[in-house]
Amino acid sequence: MRMNNFSLMRSLDIPEDPTFIPEVAAGVTEDKSEAKNPSDVIKQLTDARSDSARNGFSFKGIKDYLECYRSGKLTPSQVAKNIIAMLEDCDKSTPPLRAIVQWDQEQIMQMAEASTARYRNKCTLSCLDGIPVCLKEEFKVVPYRHRVGTVYLGSQPETEDATVAKKLREVGAIIIGVSNMHELGTGTTGCNPNRYHKIPRNPYNANHFTGGSSSGSAAAVAAGLCPVAIGTDGGGSVRIPASFCGVVGLKGTFGRISCHGSLPLSYSTVSVGPICTSVTDAAIVYSILAEPDLLYPYGLKQPKATLSDMCAPDLKGLKLGVDWTFFKACDAEILSACEKAVKHLQSLGASVVEVSLPEMEEARVAHVICILSEMRDFLQPDFNKHFHEMNLETRASLALASQFTALDYIKANRQRTRSMRFLQEIFSTVNCILTPAVPCTAPRIYESDLLTGSSDMSFTVRSMRFMQLGNFTGIPGLVVPIGYSTAGLPISLQVMAKWWDEAVLLRIGLKLEQFRDQTKKPSIYYDILA
Repeated sequence: MRMNNFSLMRSLDIPEDPTFIPEVAAGVTEDKSEAKNPSDVIKQLTDARSDSARNGFSFKGIKDYLECYRSGKLTPSQVAKNIIAMLEDCDKSTPPLRAIVQWDQEQIMQMAEASTARYRNKCTLSCLDGIPVCLKEEFKVVPYRHRVGTVYLGSQPETEDATVAKKLREVGAIIIGVSNMHELGTGTTGCNPNRYHKIPRNPYNANHFTGGSSSGSAAAVAAGLCPVAIGTDGGGSVRIPASFCGVVGLKGTFGRISCHGSLPLSYSTVSVGPICTSVTDAAIVYSILAEPDLLYPYGLKQPKATLSDMCAPDLKGLKLGVDWTFFKACDAEILSACEKAVKHLQSLGASVVEVSLPEMEEARVAHVICILSEMRDFLQPDFNKHFHEMNLETRASLALASQFTALDYIKANRQRTRSMRFLQEIFSTVNCILTPAVPCTAPRIYESDLLTGSSDMSFTVRSMRFMQLGNFTGIPGLVVPIGYSTAGLPISLQVMAKWWDEAVLLRIGLKLEQFRDQTKKPSIYYDILA
């Protein structure tokens, strides 16, 4: 508590009423009758000629799968057989990748054969038909066990899908299994030493962590097992692993994509989002999953998801907000790459505007109080009943959470009101806020981590530095890989925008992808389409 300044709220007098749920009413936007339907934009994006071949290696994305299926070069059934062979190989390799922790050959083949028949009869369901996807173990997915990274949950196979799993089935995606995660989402390394999970490996360097808590989702995408994975993000849990594994991660606006059927660990900070090989793929998945869900109370009044201006040739007219003091609190290598990426966006016609993000220390502490208090409340029965079955780090985090009082929680939510108001003012002058994604590259895995786990509160706090604002206030964020450290580990930049404006993130993200002169091939990579 003392070392991390977690009792800060106790010394503050905040007059604002608390905001317990960061749900923001959609602003009235002028009706752009010429605004393209998302499906038209997606067609434009998938029809665009790929110039990635000039860079040597490029990840295989949705477009590559569709080209194989439409040309008849491969069928979804053949792809599924390849994936099953790769999943078997992953489990036997040294060290094992541990990206997908539950999968079922029969289930995979059943979905693939149905998709193959649809391609044969020219009646496909969507551009995700036949596309392999995985979902974080935090979601209920039939017939897998809903373990959420633990050894004690999910004693029986699931009989009902989470909303996102149901939706992915409806559009014809092939669910290849559920992916590994940090136990109960309580950390940012992805370190989970228990017997069902083990530690997922970073495809860029197997001796480094993937980041968490959507650890297996990012590892599966970076290793080529599937071009799309779904994660949840309460403190950077989609964006941190995506950054560490060199892929794209999108955290939607709070309430934008339904959380129904995922374990409600923290009701006020968690958003759902895709981890993909490219910004185009993230846009495709976002446009399919983003809509109100009657089974999920938040986001029912959200505006229609659009991909407006995503294909604009430049960034003219966009104002990019940067708080340079905040921006620079990262390792030198990260800073250098991120500064160059900002200049690249300027060269495309965007203007950089200096902004000040006030009370970031207060927001940081308030976010920790909110997420940990809500998790501690939800997990109270587990903490009492399954304490000795939890990882040591989980026990420590939940014990720390029990030190927060009702007064701390209310004060933290008063701070949320202030932070959201500051952002409303900032977004009246700029279209987005840029920061590095994570202040450092993926940390190393030590031998002891494999046995007892890893508990490093100072790393957890530091890794979430640029992430917490989005979770605390509900604004959307996108991380895009922009380069590599001298050790060959991925570096990413983050773009955040006002509530419901994911379209501007995707527009900027698409241009940000052009900054990286080459994509390095991960040292663990499966080419499913080869």
